[in-house]
Amino acid sequence: MVGRILIAGGAGYMGATLVPRLLERGYTVEVVDLLWFGNYLPPQIVVQQRSIAELSEDDLKGFDCVVFLGGLSNDPMAEYAPVDNFVENGSLPAYLAYIAKRAGVPRFIHGGSCSVYGYVMDQLCDETSPAMPQYPYGISKMQGEFGCVKQADDTFSVIGFRQGTICGYSPRMRLDLVINTMFKTAVADGVITVNNPSIWRPILALQDAASAYIHAIEARPELSGVFNIASGNYTVGEIAEQVQEGVATLMGVQARIDIKNVHDLRSYKVSIEKARTVLGFKPRRDVMDIIRDLAENYDRFREFDRRDYYNIRTFQAIRLGAA
Repeated sequence: MVGRILIAGGAGYMGATLVPRLLERGYTVEVVDLLWFGNYLPPQIVVQQRSIAELSEDDLKGFDCVVFLGGLSNDPMAEYAPVDNFVENGSLPAYLAYIAKRAGVPRFIHGGSCSVYGYVMDQLCDETSPAMPQYPYGISKMQGEFGCVKQADDTFSVIGFRQGTICGYSPRMRLDLVINTMFKTAVADGVITVNNPSIWRPILALQDAASAYIHAIEARPELSGVFNIASGNYTVGEIAEQVQEGVATLMGVQARIDIKNVHDLRSYKVSIEKARTVLGFKPRRDVMDIIRDLAENYDRFREFDRRDYYNIRTFQAIRLGAA
């Protein structure tokens, strides 16, 4: 059983949910994070406020697993700062895996993205499908995954996750993710905007994502490979309809759907059969469960205009020296 875990980028949206669950299972967890969005972790967690680029082999010695949750997290950030995007998402995870291996860490987990599949019409993508991202974010996540996974050998396990769009409530909240955004605009404005209803997205409930990381941490020592992780595949139009129904049923909010028909070169749906079979990953939640999670925690994030709920706003402020 793995005992001591280092999570790079562990104070973010994913980490604020994953870390408490690891503590419940008896793990010792430490976090390295620049804390752009604050620190919502349990008080007993050791947090180093520093860049991954500043870490050395000595910093990683004694850990049983290193998890990469860092980088720039979405297309708007990548397009705003392409150079930073390729460094943070492409180079730094590969560097972290490199020094982890040299430090004798037996397992490394890379938090990647299903966006590497780019635009796929009706095919259900598995891990052997062509990865053809069209935008800086997807390209950089493909680079980061490749740089980590290719370092795996008999003594160094590397597990790469291609994650669907993570949604749901987190103590470090985000309102720039598809279901979260639709929920916010439905409640605040009575409108759910859909740029293109026909495109596909794999959706990943936040708690299902945390479970996937736990499965990877606890997998057999020799296991390496790439895994699609999602709770289910949905068209954006279908997601909007479920948000409309959910806020009406759960909150008494009536919202209309506004279709824009904007062209988008990102459309993909994925098979998670490999994760089910090899990791034992079984998602427990669907879109309506995510909406219910948001509704139940609404009072905790109802200040919708907070800058730290939107990654691109916070990132721009940091770059402009306003934070």
